[in-house]
Amino acid sequence: MLSNLYHWFWKDEFWLPAGYTWTDIEDANGVTYPHPKDLLATIPLAFILVIVRYSFETTVGVFLSRVMGVRDHLRLKPDPNPILESFFQTQSQNPKEAQLSHLASQCGLSVRQTQRWFRRRRNQARPNLTKKFCESSWRLFFYFSSSFGIFLAIYNETWFGDSKTCFNRYPTQPLKTGLYFCYLLEMSFYQSLLLTLPFDVKRKDTMEQIIHHFIVIILLFISYCGNLLSFGGVTLLLHDITDILLEASKMFLYAQWKHACEILFYIFAVMFIVNRLILFPNKIIYVFFYDFTWKPFFAYIFTFVLLIILQGLHVFWTYLVLQRIYLRIIYKKKSDVRSDLEEQDTSDEQLEKTEKQMNRRLQANEVPNSCNFLQT
Repeated sequence: MLSNLYHWFWKDEFWLPAGYTWTDIEDANGVTYPHPKDLLATIPLAFILVIVRYSFETTVGVFLSRVMGVRDHLRLKPDPNPILESFFQTQSQNPKEAQLSHLASQCGLSVRQTQRWFRRRRNQARPNLTKKFCESSWRLFFYFSSSFGIFLAIYNETWFGDSKTCFNRYPTQPLKTGLYFCYLLEMSFYQSLLLTLPFDVKRKDTMEQIIHHFIVIILLFISYCGNLLSFGGVTLLLHDITDILLEASKMFLYAQWKHACEILFYIFAVMFIVNRLILFPNKIIYVFFYDFTWKPFFAYIFTFVLLIILQGLHVFWTYLVLQRIYLRIIYKKKSDVRSDLEEQDTSDEQLEKTEKQMNRRLQANEVPNSCNFLQT
């Protein structure tokens, strides 16, 4: 049964244009072509990247955070309380007033003491700035390295400047060694991001990130197996360049280099719009649709659908970027009501005052700083 499923999955008509078979892209006369089995190497590579990432973050990342002045907030630990801890873990991290009263009576505490316990416990659960900084430093290092590697691999190709030539000699284009290693590295990287997802900083757009990572992995897999590496190389370069600026902006934000963060964020916003809303749809999607002269087959159709979904994510993130810029320019507010701020451990009177101020801000829809997009 498994053998029949395997042969059905790899049918020629699913992966290649009509008239071509897998034998047409078999290695011969010193010419190498991409083969699906090559991608098996990405599985152990993904685990290796996890180890490399951990080593990088705990050494280089921590060192850079200290050099740039990242300082974590002092957090007061809540007193051990099994009842409150159980409620925090299983039901809610921010109980309502009635729940607070019930928990307070169970524990022999006042409502204010119970509030303070949950406030301190929530702060303990939040990732500190050093962790966020180290994650961004690793991503910055990877995106910079991958962008440089991809550029070296494709800069002298005709389709680097004219994507319409991506289909020249398709599907019998020889495999470029540099692009081969870039593919393995990129696919391993996104697999490693999925592996570490439970341990990474949770952000507002985590679900969109998961969808994005799955789409990228599937697109890399299909484009490699179907010998569409030229499209994949250009697409990876367009994406990784903007990600460099995003991660650098985050690092400046965590280091409280506000002016540098603002400037870099605006540069990122311009490049993001140019790369994701202009170049990507025109150089990739348009060419992929209008310049494909063969009869459509499954891998081609599925790839096109995934490219459209990816473009939808680009539009979603562009909306978030423009929203932050618009609100920043129009209202010029300094507060940060969307970011993952720590709650101050104040006295009861100060707490009441702070809560009232935050409620007024939320009701007035107070505008976040433009760099707050980086917190998502």
